[in-house]
Amino acid sequence: MSVVTVRNPVYAALFLILAFFSSSAIWIMLEAEFLGVVLILVYVGAVMVLFLFVIMMLDINIDILREGFIRYLPVGLLVAVAVAAEMIFVLTSDTIKTVVAPARHAADYSNTEALGEILYTDYVYPFEIAAVVLVVAIIAAIVLTHRKRDPSTKSQNISHQVRVKSSDRLRIIKMDAETKTSNKVGE
Repeated sequence: MSVVTVRNPVYAALFLILAFFSSSAIWIMLEAEFLGVVLILVYVGAVMVLFLFVIMMLDINIDILREGFIRYLPVGLLVAVAVAAEMIFVLTSDTIKTVVAPARHAADYSNTEALGEILYTDYVYPFEIAAVVLVVAIIAAIVLTHRKRDPSTKSQNISHQVRVKSSDRLRIIKMDAETKTSNKVGE
């Protein structure tokens, strides 16, 4: 809840990191240790750290953001009433059934192996399509980054650097020796 209610965006990102750790703990308690660890590594370790750096570098002025806040109050109240009504309906409903806990797995059970088996058998085509989409996105990012720029922009040309010879770069000139004149006071 603090992710959306706290006023400082840096604190909101820190509370979101805490929420990811809580979600990871739930995954681990559900015996999905691999997914819990991946959630921590990917979201907390990469995405949220990136968000924190971006938020800190933007230096957002909260007072400017609050100026037009009052005009959104009716919509916010409407959404709050709708969410509260849904929660009351769910909590007072008789359709909630008790669920029996599933049987424990065998000692040699590995949820990582089960996840891999499902991914590479039942969902092999969606998995491959996702991989191709990611590869295309990576290639597109590289192409957009390395497209031809303005000629005045400095860039490295490796083949040109390898072909260069010292005679192309250095020029030895002959000149007479110079003598240093003294600038001392009294001379």
